[in-house]
Amino acid sequence: MGIQTTQVKVTLPDQLYGYAQAQAGKFGLTVSSYIRHLVLDDVREVDLPLYHMSPKTEKVAIEALIGHRQGKTKKIDDVDEFFGSL
Repeated sequence: MGIQTTQVKVTLPDQLYGYAQAQAGKFGLTVSSYIRHLVLDDVREVDLPLYHMSPKTEKVAIEALIGHRQGKTKKIDDVDEFFGSL
């Protein structure tokens, strides 16, 4: 299971975008990757908040994990096929 992500749209003036493209190109990155690295570098030393699940949510998650480990889950390769079978 991967890390949850959120897509962000950023609007830049043409001149700033050109600068970002040039800087990204120096490192072989896309502008998106370059901006992501800038943000990561900016927050590197920041203590990010840690959020805990509610006891109810934690219980549900643990039960789901146990069920998965016991083989009670099913891998779905085709979402349309899955919903069609319901």
